[in-house]
Amino acid sequence: MRSWKLTTMKPEPTIWGVHNDTLTEEIIAGGFISAGWDKLGDLNNIPDGREGFKNELAKHYPERKPLAIAGWAGILTRLRDTMQPGDIVVAPYKPDSTINIGIITGDYYYATNETTHRHRRPVRWEKIGLSRTVFTQPALYEVGSFLTIFRVRKHADEFLAALHTTEHAVDAVTNIVEHAAREETDEENTDEPRASRIERHTRDHVLEALHKNLTHQEFEEFTADLLRALGYQARVTQYNQDGGVDVIAHRDPLGVEPPQIKVQCKHLTSTIGAPDVQQLIGTQGPGDYVVFVTLGNYSRDAISIERQRSGLRLLTGEDVVTLFLDHYAQLPERWRTRIPLTPLLVVADNADL
Repeated sequence: MRSWKLTTMKPEPTIWGVHNDTLTEEIIAGGFISAGWDKLGDLNNIPDGREGFKNELAKHYPERKPLAIAGWAGILTRLRDTMQPGDIVVAPYKPDSTINIGIITGDYYYATNETTHRHRRPVRWEKIGLSRTVFTQPALYEVGSFLTIFRVRKHADEFLAALHTTEHAVDAVTNIVEHAAREETDEENTDEPRASRIERHTRDHVLEALHKNLTHQEFEEFTADLLRALGYQARVTQYNQDGGVDVIAHRDPLGVEPPQIKVQCKHLTSTIGAPDVQQLIGTQGPGDYVVFVTLGNYSRDAISIERQRSGLRLLTGEDVVTLFLDHYAQLPERWRTRIPLTPLLVVADNADL
């Protein structure tokens, strides 16, 4: 007689969005997520769950509105009680506007020896520095929540696909994520637009347009025009895809007065490593400045070189977008036609919940 074994389906892990505007590199290096409100001390000593948190928050932050206190209590409840080991964390990384994805590995703990953001959960970071261009705009909009800790519900499949892929090339990861996005049936996030969300949406649109709508050669031409908008004389060198100097810029019309600025352009949204930066430094003559321009970001080793090397500047995709927006009116019509923008007035964000 055949016997049957009852099995249970393992539930899908919860996916959490986490924002942190206080700590940056420490989060990745230390392997954790965190929240503030350090005046409360160890949350394990506060009974009665969310109501207990509300009482303690009101006691320590009497000037705050009840709605803000309630929202903060909800965040701390999620961090201490609701999150579970195995849950997935999606964390927008503010310094370079990339996305980090990790897995929670343990329970809440209070980091007594740290100076700030002592409320923490250990995390094993699996994907670091993913370009925002990998994800669809609705997914980015969802993780743009104003809460410190929140559930990712509508576009979870995109972040799961990015987490589980073994591919490393940005284009390959993008294709996998887009396939997952096509399977999603939920409606887009319908939260009301706010000033910072509209700004983030605009920046994402510009970054994506610069990446997908321009060829490598056009990106070099765009970079030269951006430098001209900044007040420099600039010319593009012969395009040969050799990874050398792509644009030469200077202040004087003839280009004979120092300093000369040598620019290398990488039309990529991936991470640029130290070897590429070292290659550019090899072109630097006495008194020259060298600038690396990419739509992605840089590895720690590359950033370390910039800190130690005089006359070297590394521009990330976020830097390029900022310069584009700040000098939009001075750019040639060619680029303003490719990426049309218009000014508008929006309701300012309210700092309180």
